[in-house]
Amino acid sequence: FLPQVDSANAGRVLASDAAVFLKKSGLTDLVLGKIWDLADTDGKGILNKQEFFVALRLVACAQNGLDVSLSSLNLPVPPPRFTDTSSPLLLSGTASSDLPWAVKLEDKVKYDAIFDSLNPVNGLLSGDKVKPVLLNSKLPVDILGRVWELSDIDRDGMLDRDEFAVAMFLVYCALEKEPVPMSLPAALVPPSKRKPLSVPGAMPLIPSSTKESHQSLPPVGILAAKTPLTQ
Repeated sequence: FLPQVDSANAGRVLASDAAVFLKKSGLTDLVLGKIWDLADTDGKGILNKQEFFVALRLVACAQNGLDVSLSSLNLPVPPPRFTDTSSPLLLSGTASSDLPWAVKLEDKVKYDAIFDSLNPVNGLLSGDKVKPVLLNSKLPVDILGRVWELSDIDRDGMLDRDEFAVAMFLVYCALEKEPVPMSLPAALVPPSKRKPLSVPGAMPLIPSSTKESHQSLPPVGILAAKTPLTQ
């Protein structure tokens, strides 16, 4: 992976180059920011070869549902996966558009019924309408925050019918004691949301985006701790 981000062969990776490359892992900005903070030990915005390998290892941990922490570095995980069909080095696997959706048809019918009962506006549910359903699961707020972040695929602060089905699927998985993934598996992306992945040209630097992420991400506002959990 290193030659792809260290084109000058200087033995180091700049934040801007790493941001574009790590984005291809499919992980959220929040998770990537945490990975960068752990890997960039001296906070200079540059990774040396060893630190870059730490970042790749943490990406692999996150993709396999493990905590993003230095203690996870010694755990056995498969290599990190990055979507980039132009490179033979990167694992592209099956085209995601060909994967069957993980949400079964009979479950989708149930989720649609819940969705309709929440009075969607123009086919969308706001965070305020989804929040009571999520909180009703009695799952920890941090887990519910991740469920929201993964299911709000187009990042508009609202859930449509398919995104709501993803949220319900993840909630039921968590209730069955299955770990909620750090990034949305390709099989869980609704067919209506699948499109070729492209990396936008104007990519924010990972270190700077992490400082704002706590204000900009919906879960913090949507699942505010002050909501009574005893009802």
